[in-house]
Amino acid sequence: ARAGGADRAIPGVAFVITGPGLTNVLTAMAQARADSSPMLVISSVNPGASLGRGLGYLHELPTQQAMMSTVAVSSYHINSAEDLLPALDAAFDHFAHQRGGPIHIELPVDVLALPFTAKARPVAGRMETYDFDVAAVMARLEHAKTPVILAGGGAKGCDKALIALAERLNAPVVMTINARGLMHGHPLGVPASPTLGATRDLISEADLILALGTELGPTDYDHYGDHRMPPLAQMIRVDICPDQLARHEAAVTICSPLEMVLPDLVAALASAPALDKGDGRARAAQTRAAAWEEIGPAMRRQTVLLNALRGLCPKAIFVGDSTQPVYAGNLYYDHDRPGGWFNAASGFGALGFAIPAAIGVALAQPDTRVICITGDGGAQFTLPELMVAVDEKLPVLFLIWNNAGYGEIDTSMQAAGVTVVGCDPTPPDFEYIAKACGIPFARCAMIPAAVTAAVRGFLSHDGPAIIEIDMLTDA
Repeated sequence: ARAGGADRAIPGVAFVITGPGLTNVLTAMAQARADSSPMLVISSVNPGASLGRGLGYLHELPTQQAMMSTVAVSSYHINSAEDLLPALDAAFDHFAHQRGGPIHIELPVDVLALPFTAKARPVAGRMETYDFDVAAVMARLEHAKTPVILAGGGAKGCDKALIALAERLNAPVVMTINARGLMHGHPLGVPASPTLGATRDLISEADLILALGTELGPTDYDHYGDHRMPPLAQMIRVDICPDQLARHEAAVTICSPLEMVLPDLVAALASAPALDKGDGRARAAQTRAAAWEEIGPAMRRQTVLLNALRGLCPKAIFVGDSTQPVYAGNLYYDHDRPGGWFNAASGFGALGFAIPAAIGVALAQPDTRVICITGDGGAQFTLPELMVAVDEKLPVLFLIWNNAGYGEIDTSMQAAGVTVVGCDPTPPDFEYIAKACGIPFARCAMIPAAVTAAVRGFLSHDGPAIIEIDMLTDA
């Protein structure tokens, strides 16, 4: 797992065995595809002469590569030693220059034994260019009176340029889940979900939308499935992926990394006459206030706790599972660093993501505080991974919200008027799990002061720690 926008070319790499080793990583690959995270999976496969014949080999699948093609961006089968380096070149070229995702390379076990003498080589450089009608874009930007910027995860590496653009246009910036941390505390920032009515009101009143590195997917823009997202007026859309640009109608599309486009837009606007865009800061402030009220007291309570954790651990990376505080933060939360708030409660939405992802972040960024936010249900999917944190002495704080079941699903089923089924699995005793793993443990009520006190007690610890937050106890 990775965080941040500047390292999009560096993949996570997994080596797995034929069959069950590969099926075990399918969920992680699907999550990586949904999150545009670069991931290289290298697997074995049964001997080449046996493939597709159903001979009963150990770990045999009917067509392993066909299965991988459903989740991998690309899948390469290696027939000879000479095939391997071109496949690696293609994979790393993709990671360096295109939208991230999982790539699979499989090698038959008989090919694994072949001699291999080729040397690794650097990724070929590419003169990245883009072409768009500058005059047409500038005319739209200059004539807009109430522009709004929609920033997605593709903008994570462009905080300074985004701030400069927003200030020049006096445009509120609505941030999707993966864009949180951009424009932290800025008066033009709107760290609120476009699923909320308050944010949609802001968007509906815009006479121009500038969509930057966002796929405009329903997990951000229509989380509740009410199909009330307003039309995106006169949209100018910038994305690295041409397929994304073809999926939503736009007045102007620009296929390029935002790191290239935004500085040019800022420079062009800087040389233009002063723009009269009304009071974008007032529009942003009004939206923030309305969104805060809209999320309701239960979600506000969770967000207050997230704010307290952010204050206690500035510039930390929060890695989340599908659990109530993460849902609250996805609706409204202003993180203090780009790439520092990401979770599995959007996109593919795989339960169990948070623990291994937090471990991956801690390995990739050893000097950064990592806080894992998971629920008692989601944590049980990947509890064995805790021993990796122990073995590697990773100072990850694992916060487990325990409401004795799948609380959010229970609430949703009740709201839909259906019989609640399968939402109350008995949680394990996390204190004994921590003891079994040799991990320090604390338990507290869901009160900001109690949680921050527990967290503070582990900040100087040089390994993992677990804090169980009892959602069923108020004191």
